[in-house]
Amino acid sequence: MSRLDHLLRPIRIRNMESPNRVVIPPMGTFLANANGTVNEALLAYIKRRAMGGAGLVITEITAVHPTGLASPRQVGAYDDRFVPGLISLADAIHEFGGRAVLQLHHAGRESLYLLEKGEAIGPSALPSLVYGAAPREMTTGDIEEIVTAFGLAAARAREAGFDAVEIHGAHGYLLTQFLSAHSNRRTDEYGGNLAERARFIRDVLQSVRREVGDDFPVLLRLSMEEAIKGGYTAEDIQTLLPGFVASGADVIHASLGTHGTPGGITSAPPEYEPGFNAWRARKVKEVLDVPVIAVGRYTDPGLADETIARGDADLIAFGRQHLADPDFLIKAREGRPEDIRRCIACNQGCIERLILEPDSSVRCAINPETGQELLYPPAPATASHRLWVIGAGPAGLTAAYEAARLGHQVSLFEKEPHLGGQIRYARQAPFKALYGQWVDWLAGQVEKSGVDIHTRTAVTESMLDQGRPEVVILATGGEIIRLDIPGIDQAMVCDAWQLLDGRVAPGRQVVVVGGGLIGMETADFIIQKGGRVTLVEKLPRSPVLKITSHGYMLHRRLRDGETRFLFDTELKTITPDSVIVTHQGQSETLTPVDQVVIAVGLQPRSELKKALSEKNIRHFVVGDASQVRRIIEATEEGARAVWDI
Repeated sequence: MSRLDHLLRPIRIRNMESPNRVVIPPMGTFLANANGTVNEALLAYIKRRAMGGAGLVITEITAVHPTGLASPRQVGAYDDRFVPGLISLADAIHEFGGRAVLQLHHAGRESLYLLEKGEAIGPSALPSLVYGAAPREMTTGDIEEIVTAFGLAAARAREAGFDAVEIHGAHGYLLTQFLSAHSNRRTDEYGGNLAERARFIRDVLQSVRREVGDDFPVLLRLSMEEAIKGGYTAEDIQTLLPGFVASGADVIHASLGTHGTPGGITSAPPEYEPGFNAWRARKVKEVLDVPVIAVGRYTDPGLADETIARGDADLIAFGRQHLADPDFLIKAREGRPEDIRRCIACNQGCIERLILEPDSSVRCAINPETGQELLYPPAPATASHRLWVIGAGPAGLTAAYEAARLGHQVSLFEKEPHLGGQIRYARQAPFKALYGQWVDWLAGQVEKSGVDIHTRTAVTESMLDQGRPEVVILATGGEIIRLDIPGIDQAMVCDAWQLLDGRVAPGRQVVVVGGGLIGMETADFIIQKGGRVTLVEKLPRSPVLKITSHGYMLHRRLRDGETRFLFDTELKTITPDSVIVTHQGQSETLTPVDQVVIAVGLQPRSELKKALSEKNIRHFVVGDASQVRRIIEATEEGARAVWDI
């Protein structure tokens, strides 16, 4: 018997049989055309996911009405002109044996695009918890129109060859807005108590069922808990579920939270264990005898199989894992779990990119192919080059991996004894072990690919003269920024890197200088070891944004750990037992202090760039060696440099 016997077993839902219990849940890509039609980029993306063998492939949010667009680049199903593109989308999924499910969506008030235009609608004129602006309250005529639109969009999905539809009733979008007392204060038949507020969802389900008939599967995605103070609970939802099934739902997709929930729980950060949300799927099964989809940071097919085996769910959604490694199920089936690239829940390319760069499309911080399928070269290069990669952090390791995959002769040089770059330190912070596991995996893949690896080797100009590489990827990373202030040479002063790698033990009363990610995570590390922290940052606020999942959790832990934050503050002098700062223009002495940790960040290290230019060696500067940033920029630049050779 296979250890994945439960996960790989087929399941029938009305007239549809899924070949296994693996689900690709809907994930926004914004790869579509500006008019909401399907294009080659989106088809390439969905094909690459479907190739992995998932039984159910649920497309990204698809608009049922122009008043519900989250973005003009959101795929549409509200007009017959979208049908040809939807046909190609369903065909792309069917090509690899999966069952195609179109997710039907209306953003309601959770659309910055429509809020800024003054065109967003919602059950009540209450401001979005995310964007702060209020929609126009829907009339009963509006409600009837949107209910009808869901049904007509479902009919187009069936016409286009989809095997099922999913109604998006989760994450704070329109259906959730009707359900939630935080967004629905109506006094008509669509407001009132929870059961009355659920009427809109029941009406939508009935509209869809009328249009698609009795044999066509209808999935309903729900946030089982609102996860907001005063919001509804899983026990509340249990009372509504029989009515949803009676109205036409065949499957419940048990998600969690809204985009207004603190901490970004809809795309949980590393603080949440894989499978953490399965108990809410079990809550559905306590009251219904219908298939239930569990979701929640699943990266391991074995854990998914266990979830089904113990009866918590019938199918498992692997979302971000399909971005990180669309082939993970194939690798598991072939007995190669060590080759699976596991999602690290960093959210940099899939979620934060859409928050911080609203016009951008999906990426993955650890898989540069994602969202760039049309650029990604699948076959070996036409000519093999003698290529040196200098530096073995995320950018260098990615470049070496891609170069070897494309058939180049690759030598990798790293001046430190170990591969991994800054991740060797970052992995020591609380909840960052996943990052270390990923970089270990990447280093292992580089070794398996036949790259000639040289550790403890700093490349010099004479080495370049002797080796004469045809191409160099300069990925030497960043160097620590040093401060020149009185007392910096005191014995109690160290830097964050010395602390994180164990060369220096954390103190008890610690001043951390630097409120960026390095300083914040170092403070978190110290608190976990029992220290008390005062964080000094010269900027008016931390560059670590609370709107990101990890940023929110990090700020909360430091606050709970009684960290004293001193923003708009500069370090002036260090004495043997105190620190003198200027805080908002006023001098202040911090005492007692038994340790000062300098964590003001890095600056690019690219001293070989001039030599490479003078020697006329073709080269690319990538990652922190170009500009100090995140993993996603490092890996993408490392990969793109190789692709551009």
